Amino acid sequence: MDREIGMRLVRGRDFVMGSADFYPEEAPVRRATVGDFWIDERPVTNAQFAEFAEATGYVSFAEMPPDPRDYPGMPPDMARAGSAVFVAPGASGDAQAHSWWHFVFGADWRHPQGPGSSVAQIMDHPVVHIAYQDAEAYARWAGKALPTEAEWEFAARGGRDGLIYPWGDDLAPSGRIMANYWQGRFPYENTCEDGFEGTSPAGSFPPNDFGLYDMIGNVWEWTDDWFSARPAAAERSCCGPVRARAASEAESYDPGGGPPVGRKVLKGGSHLCAANYCRRYRPAARHAQPIDSPASHIGFRCVVRQTGTALADI
Repeated sequence: MDREIGMRLVRGRDFVMGSADFYPEEAPVRRATVGDFWIDERPVTNAQFAEFAEATGYVSFAEMPPDPRDYPGMPPDMARAGSAVFVAPGASGDAQAHSWWHFVFGADWRHPQGPGSSVAQIMDHPVVHIAYQDAEAYARWAGKALPTEAEWEFAARGGRDGLIYPWGDDLAPSGRIMANYWQGRFPYENTCEDGFEGTSPAGSFPPNDFGLYDMIGNVWEWTDDWFSARPAAAERSCCGPVRARAASEAESYDPGGGPPVGRKVLKGGSHLCAANYCRRYRPAARHAQPIDSPASHIGFRCVVRQTGTALADI
């Protein structure tokens, strides 16, 4: 397999990472440095993941029943394979996230809405219901890797430092929809001005200045970084520190409690991000996702590094 087919070469340099204008976990604004790397032009699609699964016999995380020993107190009837699926709630003013996320038995990358659904007609859409280990396994098979947060953000910006979006500071310049995100009042009303109610075929919207598609919206994408609420301060040395490795797995655990499951950084937002709820359809935006929690809006893309690893000054 030629790893660079369907990839773009990004020449690394210093850039401005983060934002102080939206969510606290995006701050501080800081200088970062990335080396040269190839990155997938589009997120990995159902067709590509199907090729991997057929070639290797791979069984994804969502296709395997959870082990009750890993989740003390889990009701026995929940020990069945499945994943989280977005289901729009009724028109109520007090809906909370738990009312639109449903754990659906039988939901996985092959059956994105659960039993009875199929990817047969959407093979060119990004693959979803991908846990971190699934993305990592695909990348390893393809001779690639998952991007660090700094690599991903640099690629998403397309060389345009300091802008809110890869295309500028207006979400929809002159009324033009530039990415697949939620239009309307989330979660009750989706006007589908972009032409899509859910995911869209990879590459349906204009690429950024690096020639990369869907870096914003469509599906969230895994990175290789453990999440921390704020980047850890550290001294720069000849060997680091490496921003992408600054947080440890233990630091990434949810401070709200629950099983000690590491959380990685997701980037890019998804088709469920909306102006009234989650303005994370921006390069600087980030989200903490447990590595054992696939969902119907989470996918990934891969990189091949030319030299070095992503570094950053705090």
